[in-house]
Amino acid sequence: MQMEVFQGILIPVHLRSVYEGGKLYFWEGRMETMKDKKHLPMYGVGPIYVAVIIAVTVAAAIAGHNTLFEKGIVKELKIPSVIIGILLIILGLYLWHGAVFRAKVDDGIVNNKLVTTGVYAFVRNPIYSAFMLFCTGALLISGNLFFYPLFFFYWIFMALLMKCTEEKWLKNLYGREYEEYCRRVNRCIPWLPGSRR
Repeated sequence: MQMEVFQGILIPVHLRSVYEGGKLYFWEGRMETMKDKKHLPMYGVGPIYVAVIIAVTVAAAIAGHNTLFEKGIVKELKIPSVIIGILLIILGLYLWHGAVFRAKVDDGIVNNKLVTTGVYAFVRNPIYSAFMLFCTGALLISGNLFFYPLFFFYWIFMALLMKCTEEKWLKNLYGREYEEYCRRVNRCIPWLPGSRR
């Protein structure tokens, strides 16, 4: 898919004409513009991020057991990798559950309120971070060292995607409140509140 930067936002080229009519968002599972909307979209760019990293994870898990990559399987690291992978998946489930059911981010979006409590006090994008942790955990469980560095791809991809899209939207909508929140809380990797400088 060919991408371009249009008005500071990275978008697929074929969507430029849609974007020119207003801000492009995912809205209830479909793309549309946000010209007359009063709050953020329910899904943002999350479906793109999640689809890409799940596809990469599945491809890596399958390729990791191909003879071409067999040297990346180190039997001595299998048990520690599985344990760490399971812990990452559990942490991802905690973040996802906390964002969706406890912090009720959907209510915050509909009511046009910046959610900064619960898991949102540990990471600004807990749902996306949850999928990053799920996929990293799955890579560790699959057990091929060659694919462990994909975590950095997931992290960089998420950081760039958020910086070029949702963070701009949130800054436009919430201004100084969002900027203060960004100073206190990490974008991708969960961290203790107030421990960031």
